[in-house]
Amino acid sequence: MPALHSPFRLDGRVAWITGSSRGLGRIIAETLAAAGARTVVNCFASRDQGQAVVDGILAKGGEAMLVAGDAMDEAEVNRMAGEIEAAFGPVDIVVANATPFQPMKMLEDYSWEEYQSMVDAFIKSPYLLAKRLLPSMKARRQGRIINITSEVFHAGMPQFSAYVAAKGGQIGWSRSMANELAPHGITVNTVAPGWIPVERHDDVPEADKAAYLATVPMRRWGKPADIANAVNFFAADEASFVTGQTLIVNGGRTLW
Repeated sequence: MPALHSPFRLDGRVAWITGSSRGLGRIIAETLAAAGARTVVNCFASRDQGQAVVDGILAKGGEAMLVAGDAMDEAEVNRMAGEIEAAFGPVDIVVANATPFQPMKMLEDYSWEEYQSMVDAFIKSPYLLAKRLLPSMKARRQGRIINITSEVFHAGMPQFSAYVAAKGGQIGWSRSMANELAPHGITVNTVAPGWIPVERHDDVPEADKAAYLATVPMRRWGKPADIANAVNFFAADEASFVTGQTLIVNGGRTLW
């Protein structure tokens, strides 16, 4: 009898996760490594935190390396890609997760520079990553582009217009790229988390957290693993016929 197949494995695949020294990105990196991927942890300033993630993966028998650089700068993206290819080979999976500070303001209080920072993070960075990695993916007729977006676009969250607009642009870009790249065997999908409390939310008032939780039909907080498992699905061979989709992971808070 044939051996049982463990689904959603990524053995031998190279996965680059931007913004993965902490928060959701760290759990995504650890999850893909546990599925067998040769995992690239990407930090910007927190090299020690990034190396700690790598060390944790290695300690559990996984394969991982650290690249440090700005995923919103073309020269930096190209340099990091070269480092990855020299060490691990061509990238099969790229997860655009890096995010800057996200100010919440009334429209008239925003500066264009704050809008531009959102555009750079959520449209420019995925564009730069794809531009650098696509030639190899096309040549091998294999690739997974996975963008971490947000429920805020689907909810139309007020006093957050810069972030919401850029996330909408990221989803639109992903849909266009899904059609453009489908003939090459490359899928492009997005995972849209709800509010998943991580380290950067430690100072959020408990009243704000309680107010959000009251709007979640499942009446529980999502966990970083909920997001990482969705990414793992899109990265795996089992999702090879799924492209141009947004998987909203928020306990039913927005139903599309």
